[in-house]
Amino acid sequence: MTLLLLAVAPIFIIIIYIYTRDLYEKEPKKLLAICFMLGAIVSIIITSILYYFFDIFLPLTNALSVIQQFVKAFLVVGLTEEFSKYIIVRYYAQKKRDFNEPFDGIVYAVMVSMGFAATENIFYVIENGYQTAILRAFTAVPAHATFGVLMGYFMGKAKFSKNRIILNLSGLLLAIIFHGAYDFFLFIDFIPGIWIGAFISLFIGLVLSRKAIKRHQNNSVFKS
Repeated sequence: MTLLLLAVAPIFIIIIYIYTRDLYEKEPKKLLAICFMLGAIVSIIITSILYYFFDIFLPLTNALSVIQQFVKAFLVVGLTEEFSKYIIVRYYAQKKRDFNEPFDGIVYAVMVSMGFAATENIFYVIENGYQTAILRAFTAVPAHATFGVLMGYFMGKAKFSKNRIILNLSGLLLAIIFHGAYDFFLFIDFIPGIWIGAFISLFIGLVLSRKAIKRHQNNSVFKS
C-alpha cells in the first residue's frame, strides 16, 4: 500500500497544481476524471498494441547502438506514447463543449498524460521499489506532465484556430521531441555522463511549460 501511495502521490500533486492554474473557469471534475481514466487505460492499451507491432516489424536488438536507441527513443517510445495520449485529447476532450478556451488544452492533455503516467508508475514502482518511486517522482512523472503541457498548449490554440490540423500536429510533434530527447539520453547511458542530457531536456521542458501556462492564463477569454 505504501508503494502504491508513493507511485500515485506525485501524479495527484501535479493534477492539483494544473487544476489550480486554471484561474478563470474550472473544468468539470467528471470530465477531468474521465480523461484521466482514458489515459490510464485506453492510452496504455493503444501503446501496448503499437509496441507489439514495432517489436515485430522494427526489432531493435542492439542496446549499444546509438542509432537504434535514437530510433527507439523517438519513433518507438516517444511517438507511440504521445500518439496514444494525443488521440484521446483530439477525439474526445477537444470536442467537448466545456473545452472553451485555449488553457483547457493544457488541462485535458495533462489529465490524460497523468492517467498514463499513473499506470506506468504503478508498474515500475511495484516492480522496483522505494528508490524507483522517489526517483520517478522527480523525473519521469514531471516529464510526462511537461509533455502534456506542451502538447496541450498547441491543442488549446488549435480548437479556436483555422489552422487546427497544423497546430494539433505541432503539439504532438513537440511532445514527441521532448519525450524522445529525455528517453534517448537515458537509453544511451553506456556513454559516461550522457544521462545529464535527460535532465537538461526536462529542465527546458519545465521552463517552456511554465511559459505556456502563463501565456494561456494571460490570454484567457474569461479573464476580467
